[in-house]
Amino acid sequence: MIKFSIKLKKIAIIGIGYVGLPLAVEFGKVRNVIGFDLNAQRISQLKSGVDKTLECSKEEIESAKYLSFTADLDELRDCQIFIITVPTPINKNKQPDFSPLLAASKGVGSILKDGDLVIYESTVYPGCTEEVCVPVLESISKLKFNVNFFVGYSPERINPGDKLHRLTGITKVTSGSTPETAIEVDKLYGQIITAGTHLAESIAVAEAAKVIENTQRDLNIALINELAIIFNRMELNTEAVLEAAASKWNFLPFRPGLVGGHCIGVDPYYLTHKAQAMQYQPELILAGRRLNDGMGRYVASQLVKSMIQRGISVHGSSILVLGLAFKENCPDIRNTKVVDIISDLTDYGCQVDVVDPWVNSDDAEREYGISLVNYEALDCSRYDAIILAVAHQTFRDWGIKKIKSFAKVQHILYDLKYLFPVGESDMRL
Repeated sequence: MIKFSIKLKKIAIIGIGYVGLPLAVEFGKVRNVIGFDLNAQRISQLKSGVDKTLECSKEEIESAKYLSFTADLDELRDCQIFIITVPTPINKNKQPDFSPLLAASKGVGSILKDGDLVIYESTVYPGCTEEVCVPVLESISKLKFNVNFFVGYSPERINPGDKLHRLTGITKVTSGSTPETAIEVDKLYGQIITAGTHLAESIAVAEAAKVIENTQRDLNIALINELAIIFNRMELNTEAVLEAAASKWNFLPFRPGLVGGHCIGVDPYYLTHKAQAMQYQPELILAGRRLNDGMGRYVASQLVKSMIQRGISVHGSSILVLGLAFKENCPDIRNTKVVDIISDLTDYGCQVDVVDPWVNSDDAEREYGISLVNYEALDCSRYDAIILAVAHQTFRDWGIKKIKSFAKVQHILYDLKYLFPVGESDMRL
């Protein structure tokens, strides 16, 4: 049996997006790395030091002196460590979509050699790496798992747009397909992770640890969202209630809102898929998902009710939505739930304009068919309602006076993210 060692091995990072690029940059500071992506335009931009995800600056990319980029799989043939960081989305039926993961596994399998190591970072359910990915590697490469090649799993913990919690400062969970491999995988990440590593006892344990991180957050937010709905019916200020409750030392400081992005709104479905396959119906997790998935519709319906109560005609009204990204100060629009609000308001017959200075207009058009309005060209006194959907610092800097200047005299300002004091908006979650 070949024993794997990380010494002098060349790394290939498969998928250079929000997760793969920071990883490639950090490894590229200390050892030879090739960043691979099928998107040739993305590779061309990175070669020029441009990262449109804004996760890495040009200076950071250029600091990785051992890093190169390619869209040609053949250029990875002399690599011995392959780290797969492709997305793991869900399909329209909210079931795992393994297409990117399988495609990446087939690509790596076609160039896999004796003694190579494949590490997966993509979020999956417990058992997926060895049940779904490894058979593909074996089938394509004609090599035997844990004899000719080895596998590790180290779940990503990237928080898009977060400049405080960066890759190197977040503890890294590691694992391997054999005890010896696990130690080598742990050593590998130990070269770049200053916060330290946690060596899990198995790949399945590492997979489970990752998938429950976001499931826990999803359920906590679902609880607060439900409380906000209840308090709104009671005509209570949700923020005031939460601030009062937070005076106790062990109260968890979650806030209501839309739950989008590529992690929190997706990962729980991987866990529930596996649970259902094992004849267990996960009631609590799915209930939280249903509630959070329905918040966009709830926001739209609450705004429409308020407009009717104030005598503002809904059909034909003009509504301004500030923010499209799934979170603040970030261009990431994957699985953003702001689109649910826009869709429902459009169904009510409203004319909806969307402004987001962080989001690339071509991406918004391609992904959702939404034509962003240039915020510098906004007309004053035009809108019947304004929804503050994302807490971008840009909107905070504008201030409430400027934002209200875009609205008619009779209007509704719905502050979903508590950007401004309670008395300065008409509605909040």
